[in-house]
Amino acid sequence: MKGPQIHSGYVPGAIGKITELHARYYHRFWDFGLFFERKVADGLTEFLGRFDARRDGLWLAVSEDTIVGSIAIDGKSAQQAGAHLRWFIVDMDIQSTGVGRRLLERAISFCRECRHPKIYLWTFEGLDAASHLYESSGFTLSKEIMEDSWGKSVKEQLFEKVL
Repeated sequence: MKGPQIHSGYVPGAIGKITELHARYYHRFWDFGLFFERKVADGLTEFLGRFDARRDGLWLAVSEDTIVGSIAIDGKSAQQAGAHLRWFIVDMDIQSTGVGRRLLERAISFCRECRHPKIYLWTFEGLDAASHLYESSGFTLSKEIMEDSWGKSVKEQLFEKVL
């Protein structure tokens, strides 16, 4: 298969690389800074510290031993609130190549295998390509609120998919 391979689970350097991918992209296009980068690193570190493969998942797109994308499912509260899709990012150089769709499909399949009743994710207005991908994969925009949890004020969007 051409293109990045999808690796399941943690590899050394994953926290740093996933954080870097987020920090570079969101700084370049949204002017997010240290607050956002720290939030990504802290959340990802906390998640991996309590990772349980029976309910949680992490998938990495890897090209020539370099992480070029990621997606995670946090299933800690899946039976009550739904499985939380998090840390979905694809390197800017390979966006629009189908890697993001492959990662998302793997995460959705995992949630079905785990019998999570629902998947949800928080994003924000203006990430049009991502919103299109979510909607084409069966997610529905269910809520929008102005929020300051990213280090600056944005219109947050909640997408949900019932399985």
